[in-house]
Amino acid sequence: MSDIPETVGFAVMTVSDTRDETSDRTGPWLREQIEAENHAVIDHAIIADDIEAIRAQIRSWLGDGRIHAIITTGGTGLTGRDVTPEAVRPLFDKELDGFAVVFHQVSYRSVGVSTIQSRALAGIADGTYIFAIPGSMGGCKDAWNHVLRDEFDRSHRPCNLVELIPRLKEV
Repeated sequence: MSDIPETVGFAVMTVSDTRDETSDRTGPWLREQIEAENHAVIDHAIIADDIEAIRAQIRSWLGDGRIHAIITTGGTGLTGRDVTPEAVRPLFDKELDGFAVVFHQVSYRSVGVSTIQSRALAGIADGTYIFAIPGSMGGCKDAWNHVLRDEFDRSHRPCNLVELIPRLKEV
């Protein structure tokens, strides 16, 4: 299919009240990994743990046709300030339930039953993939290295998320 993008465009959001450009480790690491796979980082932002601020940034990215996938890192835990799932889930047209299942299988190998403390999730909004992953470096690495990297490799078989991009807005 000729409409399959050669390069997938990503936006990366760090969700945190305490991190800034100097102290954020997961956002820059994710951007490096994305570019190492020959994808493009179209934009990145650090957004406070605030539902409306998170949604506003995601909505602005949803309007940018160069962005095929958004990855948020942080805010998926259990504390009162962890609101990323509450912010992104209402934006979904479809939820990718399998992402959380596979992420937790991978995470279990790293942190054991502590994986239950993550509310990682994924979905599609306006034809754009959205992944909400943990803000810990370990959780971020598990999500990228063992799930997302392969699914955004257009040669991954039996199927991958890249080949579906042209069809995400079908009616």
